[in-house]
Amino acid sequence: MNPVNTAQRLLDLLPAIYREDSFLGQYLWAFEQLLLDLERQIDAIPTLFDAQQTRADFLPWLSSWTAFALRADLNESQQRAFLGNVIPLYRRRGTARNLQQLLEIFTRGTPTVSESPGQSHHFRVTVRLPVAPPEVQLRQSAIAHALIELEKPAHTGYDLEFVFPSMQLGVTSTVGVDTLLGTGPGT
Repeated sequence: MNPVNTAQRLLDLLPAIYREDSFLGQYLWAFEQLLLDLERQIDAIPTLFDAQQTRADFLPWLSSWTAFALRADLNESQQRAFLGNVIPLYRRRGTARNLQQLLEIFTRGTPTVSESPGQSHHFRVTVRLPVAPPEVQLRQSAIAHALIELEKPAHTGYDLEFVFPSMQLGVTSTVGVDTLLGTGPGT
């Protein structure tokens, strides 16, 4: 690389008489390299605040701006998806739909949020969890309780119920597909 040619940007800013000096071109080349690096860093600043474009090591910092810690068991694409959608979720903070969406993101289950019949300022959350070891179920329960406490309006109460898979025709089991009635072939 010829330093005189790469310093062309800075030389173009000078009067024509100075553009002919090769020493000046070499002298300005060092400054241009510093300035080009700074320009690249400044140009990249908006990507730091974009969940889809930021560096992976920057995701926890970006998450700290949303008052949420990223779950360790979420992969990078799930973390990016959460951070990309968390701000619109804040607009609906305190609503049943918002709580349901957060529970969908942070638990491994399928949540439903409904009003408790006959009780004002009270709601019910049901989370259908997949088969998992007891320690995972306890963790999911702790996550759900913490999220509900964080997101619910202060004056409300709630009941939380976990539903685990069992044989329920048409819900978690289909006769002839994953459930056999009677004796099987060869018995």
